[in-house]
Amino acid sequence: MDSTVSSVSEENVWGGGNRPLGASYGKLMMWFFIVSDALTFSGFLASYGFSRFKFIETWPIADEVFTHVPFFHGNYPMYYVAFMTFILIMSSVTMVLAVDAGHRMMQKKVIIYMFLTIIGGLIFVGSQAWEWATFIKGDYGALETKGGRILQFVKADTGERAALADFATALDEARVTQLKNEGVWFEDESALTTYSVNEVITGLKADNNILVRTETINEEGEKTLLSRAESLEKVNDAVRVVEGANLIRNEYGSRLFADFFFFITGFHGFHVFSGVVINVIIFFNIIIGTYERRGHYEMVEKVGLYWHFVDLVWVFVFTFFYLV
Repeated sequence: MDSTVSSVSEENVWGGGNRPLGASYGKLMMWFFIVSDALTFSGFLASYGFSRFKFIETWPIADEVFTHVPFFHGNYPMYYVAFMTFILIMSSVTMVLAVDAGHRMMQKKVIIYMFLTIIGGLIFVGSQAWEWATFIKGDYGALETKGGRILQFVKADTGERAALADFATALDEARVTQLKNEGVWFEDESALTTYSVNEVITGLKADNNILVRTETINEEGEKTLLSRAESLEKVNDAVRVVEGANLIRNEYGSRLFADFFFFITGFHGFHVFSGVVINVIIFFNIIIGTYERRGHYEMVEKVGLYWHFVDLVWVFVFTFFYLV
């Protein structure tokens, strides 16, 4: 008798058809995807951490880079990034409420909360696009030396950053070496900067209130500010004007910072955008009653897992790029 019971229980355990933790196949596959994607983001952030540690003395200070707020001019360090983070976290809250309403088979509430989640995702993606555009365009401009170091400018009396437009002197000099009718211009000549190196240096020499600040961080955790004499000597090493940031040059400091910023925040932004698209598809399925007919809202729960993962990843990205 005991052997019969034992064989039956053994067959029930190992005979297949079991569902670990009561999870469906779809939910289990979503968890597999989340784990693999988490490892991918972990590798990216680990690479960022190693690179930052290696070039810690020249790494840009986030409070001096992300100071913009739409429609406002001034220095508002981290304000808008904090707003973006708050919006994304709140969208995670509305997703939780949508999943809970789905468990209760309350279609109208699921519609409302999914709609709010989609709006939050769209605001975040739009804000990230605006932040990219602002980062690429730049605000102040800088000079780059032969060794690839960035020289920024500061007003001596206030300690505030000085834009090239504040002191650069326009000179009557020929800056275009190739013309459109020569053909080669289309392939080889990059877009001209607003000011040339000579115009920046001439303006610096004429304005005693402007000092040079290097990208090297001193013991106080601030960029090293040079004296007037040191500033005039240092600019002689400049070879080009840098405006904004891209994958090649970065007016804020180390070009690696811009590379990692575009890649990691772009990869995360792609995840958020994909999540918004999936949420929209599920949102319209909810409206037409697809999940009511199925008798469950498991699809909402599965996309909810993905959305919470995206929010959690942003917490780490936010910490690595903006807070630490």
